[in-house]
Amino acid sequence: MKLKITSLALLLIVFFSSAFIAPVFKPTTYKVDVEKSSLTWVGKKLTGSHNGTIDLQSGSLIFNDKKLSGGNFTINMATIKDADKSEKLEGHLKADDFFGVDKFATSAFVIKKIANTGANTANVTGNLTIKGITNSITFPATITWNADGSVTATAEKVVVDRTKFGIKFRSKGIFPDVGDKMIYDDFELAIKLVAKK
Repeated sequence: MKLKITSLALLLIVFFSSAFIAPVFKPTTYKVDVEKSSLTWVGKKLTGSHNGTIDLQSGSLIFNDKKLSGGNFTINMATIKDADKSEKLEGHLKADDFFGVDKFATSAFVIKKIANTGANTANVTGNLTIKGITNSITFPATITWNADGSVTATAEKVVVDRTKFGIKFRSKGIFPDVGDKMIYDDFELAIKLVAKK
């Protein structure tokens, strides 16, 4: 009788222990649809600003259940466009003064850490590589699950200090005498990634 009670107690312990173990979700990779995704930029100078687009080349987002856990994307730097369609500006941005597209055809971002700040928001930290130089950046992002099963990840304001990537043209911090031709060190990106399984 004592043996039966002990066996029953062990069985109950195993049952209740397994009942309260959190389920383990297998990471799921979603492929970025580059046609539905977008990347826009804004660069500012003392006398005004310029803005435009760059095409994404590829990317993926990794989720554990509904929580973002990793991912990456690659940017085709040869596709830099100015919203005002200035061929002169586009050519200068592709030149060595800025992104050196002939030598550095792509830039890339790889997620390294995610700190959830709400049900659908997170601070994303990762490695951004431009012109072969890699630096860590952090920015807020929002995740939206769509009715068709796809997911949209957006980051409205990603601030990048270009001088950390060797882009020093008309930087006041590096060239104090540049005067009113100064271009601000920071530029901004707005990222929208649409991905599906």
